[in-house]
Amino acid sequence: MTKNLKPDIFLSVIETNKGIIYKVANSYCKDTEDRQDLVQEIVLKLWKSFDSYDESFRHSTWIYRIALNTAISFYRKEKSRKDIANPFSESLFNIADIDNKKQIEESTAFLNQFISELKELDKALMLLYLEEKSHKEMAEIIGITETNVATKIGRIKTILKHKFSQLSN
Repeated sequence: MTKNLKPDIFLSVIETNKGIIYKVANSYCKDTEDRQDLVQEIVLKLWKSFDSYDESFRHSTWIYRIALNTAISFYRKEKSRKDIANPFSESLFNIADIDNKKQIEESTAFLNQFISELKELDKALMLLYLEEKSHKEMAEIIGITETNVATKIGRIKTILKHKFSQLSN
């Protein structure tokens, strides 16, 4: 790609896929300023790696991979400050027309809490799982095998089910 077209192509790719960047940032940061910092960091890393983008992958896969890796690194750096929120905002669980809204809100809050207690890779997998990504897409984004994705998702579900069952007792 020519140097003159690179910024325009990059901006077009970012504009088309900005939802991914914001979703990842919202999942890992509670504070608005931290989210903005993380978004900037993700875009910077995307720009730096744009020349080496492998066109055999979709742009969304490439963006997810870089965004999640950047968010995990950011999370680890900021963890000591205790400014990291539950990994999923309420907007990801936009549940409408449910009679028992209060119970759903409580369950969602507990789900957020339980997911926040997971390891960084497991949080990333849950974000992708809740996005209804296929195991193949998750494997490409995270950089592990499809079998490993399936195994980890199964284990995470078991952990979450166990934590919810403990609430009932």
